[in-house]
Amino acid sequence: MNKSRNYFHLHLVSDSTGETLMTVARAATVQYEDVQEIEHVYPLVRTQKQLDRVVSEIQAAPGIVLYTLVDKDISARLERTCRELGIPFVNILDPVFAVFQSYLNVTQTHRIGGQHELDAEYFKRIDALNYTMMHDDGQIWEDLEAADIVLVGISRTSKTPTCIYLANRGIKAANVPLVPDIPLPPQLLELKKPLVVGLIASAERIQQIRRNRVLSLQSENYNDTYVDRKEIAREINLTRRLCSDNEWPLIDVTRRSIEETAAEILALYRAAKAKQVDDQEM
Repeated sequence: MNKSRNYFHLHLVSDSTGETLMTVARAATVQYEDVQEIEHVYPLVRTQKQLDRVVSEIQAAPGIVLYTLVDKDISARLERTCRELGIPFVNILDPVFAVFQSYLNVTQTHRIGGQHELDAEYFKRIDALNYTMMHDDGQIWEDLEAADIVLVGISRTSKTPTCIYLANRGIKAANVPLVPDIPLPPQLLELKKPLVVGLIASAERIQQIRRNRVLSLQSENYNDTYVDRKEIAREINLTRRLCSDNEWPLIDVTRRSIEETAAEILALYRAAKAKQVDDQEM
């Protein structure tokens, strides 16, 4: 029998894009079983007039309120509304600011949306994303040496979403599909600068994903070997052998989220960069 779910309203109020709030809220709510949030997101709340709608909706559907508001008058009014309604509210950045201020002994700037300024880091991410989209699924091989990371793996091992996640961290990530009986681009085996990482998953997991993809596309024109478990196992073994022969690290993504896979790749990347520095200093 299905367990009944308890629903609650979750109001996320931000004077910026709201991304920070959504990340924190979802990280918290996933820890509670049989509970489902009804999410209300209010980005770019920077005036009292914009707050009017927020207050109205909170009054109509009381629940938990999480917010990141720099303006003291706006945040004070929101807090006052929550107190009057008797509902919990948290400025999720307050504890972080308190720690920073006590340790650094500096004054907070109260700059709205400061994390989204068009600085060098922002343009680095855009450049990385452009590179990654151009080099998805082995589209361009000639300049793979310009990549920071190159992912290799058979179909349905989450190469593309992992590359996009890395690109959003400012990493130029390309991916090359491993297809049985189709030779690899020679440039791949000659790479010096990029870190090459192999991705695999269990045969059962890949088979399930491939079957679902075929069904979703309603395609009748596909090779039976695409979803054949023995053929998938052969593809996985070929990936293992290729990575072993070239001393490329290999990550099993069967039970990993995209974020967990990317975190492991970034750890390998940082270790590789540190080793390069050590080798140059010797």
